[in-house]
Formats: sequence, C-alpha cells, structure tokens
Amino acid sequence: MVESVRQLRRRIRSVENTAKITQAMSMIAASKMRRAQEAALLSRPYSVGLSALLANLAAQPHDEDDLPPTLRTREVKKTEIILITPDRGMTGGLNSNILRTAAEFVAPLGGEFSVLAVGKKGRDFMVRAGANVRAVFTDISDRPSITEITPVAQLAMNAYMNGETDSVHVVYADYVNTAVQRPVVQQLLPVIPAQLRPQDAVGYIYEPNPLEVLGQLVPRFIEIQIFHALLENIASEQSARMVAMRAATDNANEMISDLTLVMNKARQESITAELLDIVGGAAAVEA
Repeated sequence: MVESVRQLRRRIRSVENTAKITQAMSMIAASKMRRAQEAALLSRPYSVGLSALLANLAAQPHDEDDLPPTLRTREVKKTEIILITPDRGMTGGLNSNILRTAAEFVAPLGGEFSVLAVGKKGRDFMVRAGANVRAVFTDISDRPSITEITPVAQLAMNAYMNGETDSVHVVYADYVNTAVQRPVVQQLLPVIPAQLRPQDAVGYIYEPNPLEVLGQLVPRFIEIQIFHALLENIASEQSARMVAMRAATDNANEMISDLTLVMNKARQESITAELLDIVGGAAAVEA
C-alpha cells in the first residue's frame, strides 16, 4: 500500500506539470489570438470589397480578347487547391476538419488535381494520400506579411495562365468566433461573375485598356484573397489552440483532484492497517 501511495504521488506530480504546460500554452495562444483576430477582421472588408469588384467586372459584357488570361474561362478538367493548415497540432478538431473538407472536395475529381500546401499538416496529409503536391510552404510566422504568400499566388496564376489547371480553389478555416472555426472552399480562378440586373450590365470604358487594367488588378486580387485566407486560418488556429489547451488544463485539474482523493484513501487505509498491526501485536503480548 505504501508503494501505491508513492505511485499516486508521482502521477499527481506528473499531471500537475502537464497542467502548468497546457495553462501556459493557453495563455500564449490567447495573446496571439487577439492579434490574429484583429488582423483577420481588419482585412475582411478589403478582401470582400475587392472580390465583389472583380465579380462585378467579370459579369459585365466584354470581348474575350480584351480579358487577361486569368479571367478567361474554359472547361474544368484539372483543378488546383491551395490548402492552408497550421504547422502544429494541439488545436482540437481544427486540423481534421480542414483536411476532411479538402478530401471531400477533391474526392469527385478523380485524381485530376494538384496541391499547393501551406502548412505542415496539409502537406503531410496530401503526401500520405498520394496527391500531386507541387509546392510546400511552411514555417510562416504568426504575423505574416503579404510577401510571404506572393510565391503561392504566383504559382497558382502561372498554372492557370499556362493551362496546367482550369480552376484554382483555396481551402482554409474561416474564423467565426472563439469557439467556432468553419472550414471553407473558395474559388479564386476563374472569377465567379456576380448576378447583375439587366440595367446594371452597362459595360465599362477602361483607360488605357481592359487588358492592362485587369492585368494589374487580378494578380492583386489573388494575392489579397490568399493573404486574407491565411489570416483567417491563423486566427482560427490560435482560437482552437486556446480552447483546446484550456480544456486540457481543466481536465488535468480534475484528474489531480480525483488522484488526490484516491491517494488520501490509500494513506488512510495504510495508517489503519498499521494501527491494527500495532493493536494486534500489543494484544498478543498482553495475552
């Protein structure tokens, strides 16, 4: 019984150390989450506005020859996905939800797709699945700049313009609130035209010309959409990690209470057994 008490003490000490680690991780994630949440929310209006602008322009009457290659549509035979995931785990069900959404999206494609993986979790999943991973981008900072995703956008646009792929989608976790992060699949190329009323389809006059104006605007649009998706994903990651580590800390504290109760009972049983031995020995001597 004495050995059992020692084992329980070691287990309690081990769980206490684990609780300290998870509590520290929760506090760090909470600090990073506030910055990431602010960045994601501040970039959202610009991203939404630019997306609406391109959708409106794509819906206007135009000559196909006046459009840049990134706005020309064709039959979709090959698809490229930009899969944005965290580099690390301990985020609850966030990683599995993103990867499940990506798997469900590519399942009907029958292998006619390629992947640009942003994050180690997405890379590992796609490599294990035998997918065509064209490029991998990892170790992106928690406070990224748009220059960090420029190579991703350039690879996707080049593949579309060269006919290597017929559509480009980005998969990431959209930050809703601290407790909810929703995996989404967003089409980047070709730009989906807006549903305009007949009186709104008036056409525009471009200066100096449509090819030059849209040729500058579309690459910026792709970069902004990928950058915004990255910010949303970082905010989702830190929120999920904070919630998961807080739950782990609560579970550890609950386990400590249960183990302490068991240890106290074991100590009482040990003391009672020793007292009975003493009383029994004294009674035998007196007899």
